[in-house]
Amino acid sequence: MSVLDGQIANTALPTIARDLGASPVASIWVVNAFQLAVTATLLPFAALGELRGPGRVYRAGVIMFVAGSLFCALARSLPLLIAARAFQGIGASAIVSISPALLREVFPRRQLGRALGINALVVATSAAAGPTIGGFILAVLPWPWLFAINVPFGLASIALNRTLPADPARRPGWLDLSSVVTSALGFALIVWGLDGFARGDAGWLTASRLVVGLASASVFVRRQFTLRKPMIALDLFRIPAFAMAGATSFTSFVSQGIAFVALPFFFQVALGHSPLESGLLLTSWPLSVALVAPLAGRLSDRFPVGILSTAGLAVFTVGLALYALLPPNASTLQIVLHGIVCGLGYGFFQSPNNRELIGSAPRTKSTSASGLLATFRLSGQTLGASLVAIVFGAFGASIAGGAQAHDSVARAVPSVLWVACAFGGVATLASALRLRSTGAERS
Repeated sequence: MSVLDGQIANTALPTIARDLGASPVASIWVVNAFQLAVTATLLPFAALGELRGPGRVYRAGVIMFVAGSLFCALARSLPLLIAARAFQGIGASAIVSISPALLREVFPRRQLGRALGINALVVATSAAAGPTIGGFILAVLPWPWLFAINVPFGLASIALNRTLPADPARRPGWLDLSSVVTSALGFALIVWGLDGFARGDAGWLTASRLVVGLASASVFVRRQFTLRKPMIALDLFRIPAFAMAGATSFTSFVSQGIAFVALPFFFQVALGHSPLESGLLLTSWPLSVALVAPLAGRLSDRFPVGILSTAGLAVFTVGLALYALLPPNASTLQIVLHGIVCGLGYGFFQSPNNRELIGSAPRTKSTSASGLLATFRLSGQTLGASLVAIVFGAFGASIAGGAQAHDSVARAVPSVLWVACAFGGVATLASALRLRSTGAERS
């Protein structure tokens, strides 16, 4: 549900704006409020999980998410809907930031890769299904049902959460308020600033968000090394396996973010497909991830992560190159096959790499590792979207311009896909460095 609701509202924005008497620009905050709430609270929830136990934070997150979904369905004005979406995003943040750490508590260490593979399957299928489910709901029901549908499933989840393992005793202390504020401001403003490139915001406004965000993030990082009990365990980056898995994860998410934003423009502008057809053409990628991720997760419990992840990233990069080389008259079969190549490669990379990232952290710092993993994903994908906007701008096109400058967008898409390919190559090389350390710790 938390992944689905990051995607499902996009298709309904025109309908929501019309029904609530709001402008299209104002209605974008239905999406922004959710995204910024998730971004701002990821690390505080991860830290809270270490202090109070991951199960407690996860259960609270599910309750908040369900309540936020109900508030969204009942909202009858745009300000109320935006506030409800922010509340829903806070609940989603608690779920996303804690889930990998909770899987480590539920599954035996020898099956951690299998667990993360199952998790990757759920995330990939949810991401693929979001726009389609949203379209089906809007075809037969009013937009509040996009959020109301979460309530019965959420109540079932709350009941099932009773089976989660008992949390350890609460640790003394509380969250450092200064760290909470600076991390929230830093990551939220950085993501908002990067998103400004994609939305065509004024340059001074985007720059000011980035400057303040980077300054806040810098204060947050410095403070963690002065606290006796830091809010988030940044010393995890001193563990070579964690640092390498984190760098590889971030770089690969940048590459993925570029492709997921650029490809729909290629499908619609260069090939003339409708938005629905464009979404269906891209579906072969996440569905392939869902197909292979559980297998890759199981293999990572038996074979070195470096081999699996590097091979997966190499295939993924080849798939991106194939996309960049697509002719203007590309067939549906070509597009679907290239999506399968990218999905198979990414699925083979993601589960083993996540296993190394989570498994290399000491058990007492699992929630910090989990929160950082979620941060890598969100920040990488946001940077990828911003790079698309920058490259499009260099070609005289604009994402915000929609139907304008179609020929410029068509020329820009292959170039931006080569940028994605370059990031995929960097991720592959970073992952390959793990192969040099034959005695490296297996997670």
